[in-house]
Amino acid sequence: MAENAAVSDRPAWPAMVKGFRCRCPNCGEGRLFRAFLKPVDACERCGEAMDGHRSDDLPPYITITIVGHIMVPLVLWNEMSANPFPMWVHYSVWLPMTLVLCLLIMQPVKGAVIAMQWANRLHGFDPAGDFHAALTPPVTRTKAADTQARG
Repeated sequence: MAENAAVSDRPAWPAMVKGFRCRCPNCGEGRLFRAFLKPVDACERCGEAMDGHRSDDLPPYITITIVGHIMVPLVLWNEMSANPFPMWVHYSVWLPMTLVLCLLIMQPVKGAVIAMQWANRLHGFDPAGDFHAALTPPVTRTKAADTQARG
């Protein structure tokens, strides 16, 4: 960490707790989302840029895992009981309950993922630049490639 002595430490767990509360991982005051799953470009309180995240598919995977660990034992408990529910009750109880749990958990999980990326300086949160951009060479077009593309 000697080469990054000027860069301040960003503890991951406190940042993830702030992100789970849908707050800025830096100050914990500003909102992290301007819409249901659309993050703000910058914190309204401290000005920290939030547009560098790449949360992609991780929040849905985590949400499915959490909801599955809640719902599967409930359904199995019902099926193993002496008087299981009829099928219409399964459809009218378990499906809406699964949908509501997914909708309730998705935004806080995405906030925690964004905060984890911020704390670890991943992707656009690194002041030295995006690691992936440094690995990808710039695309240059040649006259021969343009001529070949036109056919």
